[in-house]
Amino acid sequence: MISSTSVDPRRDGYGLPWTWGQEQLEFLPEKALWRPKGRELLIADLHLGKAEVFQAHGIPLPSDGDRGTFNPLLDLCARVQPETLIILGDLVHGPLGLTENLRQTLEALPELAGCPIILVGGNHDRHCRMLGLPQQPSYRLGHLWLSHEPEHAHAFLPALSSQQPRLLNVCGHIHPVASLSSGGDRLRLPCFAYNAMEERLLIPAFGELTGGHECGQVYRKWLVAEGTIVPWQNPESRIRKKRLVR
Repeated sequence: MISSTSVDPRRDGYGLPWTWGQEQLEFLPEKALWRPKGRELLIADLHLGKAEVFQAHGIPLPSDGDRGTFNPLLDLCARVQPETLIILGDLVHGPLGLTENLRQTLEALPELAGCPIILVGGNHDRHCRMLGLPQQPSYRLGHLWLSHEPEHAHAFLPALSSQQPRLLNVCGHIHPVASLSSGGDRLRLPCFAYNAMEERLLIPAFGELTGGHECGQVYRKWLVAEGTIVPWQNPESRIRKKRLVR
């Protein structure tokens, strides 16, 4: 259910509010998720050092790609002033991309962001040792289950029963995008994507040098386009439309 008013009056009209159960969240046009209750800012899939990994394999990419990821992140933190920045995995792309300069930047990142940072380890982070940013496994935050890859909270919290509140899995890893087409034109845009059957919310990749994957028609989608969030596809509406055509 989407609320009609912003969950943070100080930023009225900035993001798009969305309510799931008792959780009020907000989709931000910087490809980030805002949880106002605890002032947590959630992002995923920065893939820092990706250009250097490609260079090590003979692919000539410019080395300033991280600037296009770092600067928007610091600008966003300065704007919303989170209590905690939560990174849902794949902060870096791989060990070959961990240059000394990147290590120093990561060590200073909590100070630069102005808040503590929690890193939920992703598949690209597993073999990287990052100073000052220890990795931790998936965990529960309120009625959310935060992970890098899609997970079911009940597999990790067997104590959860039908009498206890359900948990929404918020994750990255997929880099969700949606394709739009008109005639011969085709456009791919990052998106937030919600699967009601799986009770899962995919958040888009934050990094500049990241690709994207179609997440399927079962997902409800909100596009990130031109500095705004655009509600796009509701699977239920799509099913009703098909039935009407018949």
